[in-house]
Amino acid sequence: MIRSIITHAGGAHKDDFLACAVLLSKSPVSIFRRDPTDGELSNSEIAIVDVGNQHDAELNNFDHHQFLRDCVPTCALSLVLQKFGIYEDAKEFCGWLETTEWFDCRGPGDTADWLGIDREAMTKLNSPLDVGLLRAFAARAEHHPGEPLWEVMRIMGAELVSFVTTLRKRMNRVARSQEIWELGEAAHSFKVAFLPRTDPLIEDPAGALAFRVKELNLEEEILALVYPDGRGDGYGMRRFNDNQILDFCNLAEEPDVHFVHNRGFIAKTSSREISRLRELLQKARA
Repeated sequence: MIRSIITHAGGAHKDDFLACAVLLSKSPVSIFRRDPTDGELSNSEIAIVDVGNQHDAELNNFDHHQFLRDCVPTCALSLVLQKFGIYEDAKEFCGWLETTEWFDCRGPGDTADWLGIDREAMTKLNSPLDVGLLRAFAARAEHHPGEPLWEVMRIMGAELVSFVTTLRKRMNRVARSQEIWELGEAAHSFKVAFLPRTDPLIEDPAGALAFRVKELNLEEEILALVYPDGRGDGYGMRRFNDNQILDFCNLAEEPDVHFVHNRGFIAKTSSREISRLRELLQKARA
């Protein structure tokens, strides 16, 4: 059981802030921003985050600064997520995680090169959320339960853990039901990922199905997703990765299609007949 968390003083960064937040989701304890003592480093009831030059998950020590400079970018958040057993899923589901690892380990210049963008573009990705929360975290030596920032951190950590773990469960349910359709003929054929209605319905079926497509490495082949409409008895249809080969505006006059976005990337139909869904998709391709 963790009874307190220690992280470094001075400037705060995303990795130590979020690593502490994730720990708070399971251990709602006080955070102290200072160097740990040798006794604290050997005490598994005290989590040491981003300081101490030790990584020992059994002792709840989560520092990465002693790693070789050319190792795969790994930050304190990475180590805490590994401890929770959700690192691989988090890296798959959270596109921002690897960027956070690179930024913390390699700095803005190398990260910008890795992303293939201009270094100045990195600052344009920040917002008052990034700057304000980190400055507030850095401004005090202690953070305790019940305080506004501590409560925000606990909520953020719980939300991150919940997102990763529930998405994996939803994807496992999708994997048991999903179908890959191939429609059209010859040069005009295309593939669609289909998820039938289940009882109970899978939460955010479109999102879970999209992640499942990526897990299957079918991003370059799938043009659309078809999934249960959470607001009705029919199905939603949307372009995958906004592939413009399909234009659902072509379905605007169909009697069983009750919604088409004017940008053509999504439509909803009351039909539940597989043959009709396939017919609508082919009309969207026309």
